[in-house]
Amino acid sequence: MPDPSNFRLRVYFRKSGRCAMLSHLEVARALERAVRRAGLPYAISQGFSPHMKIAFGAALPVGVGGARECFDLQMTRYIAPEKVSDALVEASVPDLMVTSCEYIGSRDLAASVAYPVSTYRVVLSGTPERLEVPQSITVVRKKKEKILDPREFLKGEIEQNKNILVFSLEAKPTGSLRPDVLLANLLANDPDVYALSITRTEQRAV
Repeated sequence: MPDPSNFRLRVYFRKSGRCAMLSHLEVARALERAVRRAGLPYAISQGFSPHMKIAFGAALPVGVGGARECFDLQMTRYIAPEKVSDALVEASVPDLMVTSCEYIGSRDLAASVAYPVSTYRVVLSGTPERLEVPQSITVVRKKKEKILDPREFLKGEIEQNKNILVFSLEAKPTGSLRPDVLLANLLANDPDVYALSITRTEQRAV
């Protein structure tokens, strides 16, 4: 039983299939609708524009799936996690399906910052001749170019098993490196090889 003055629920879900093509905002809207359809007693913010008290984890790029994504939902009263999960499953679509939920403490880190390290599994169309992490990657953000050192974001080495790649990236307070951007640079010398799927399989603390 959580703190009786705090009913903060962390909900886990998967983003797969056609829903992998949804933007972060579209995913958020779809899951908010699922919460409403499930009839859950969610808390509402105060002020001029009241809205559901829901906070989502780190965003995924369009086209990248997630095996265990999460969001935090503030409830107004206690409902057993398994009952919440069952209600959300009933209200979810298969490719954006809630898998489980648990109550967390009022002082626990928000979902967006609790798990800065993400592990990705990539299925390629073929086996690349060689993979070489570039010295730098140039990205454009808000019409400004920024040069990133991929080694600052990579946690450990890139694992390769034929056409399967697995790697982990850490989001820094100063910024992050998207998995699809890293992949595009890794495959720059193999134009005939491309990603069939990219899935975030795990999120964890440092």
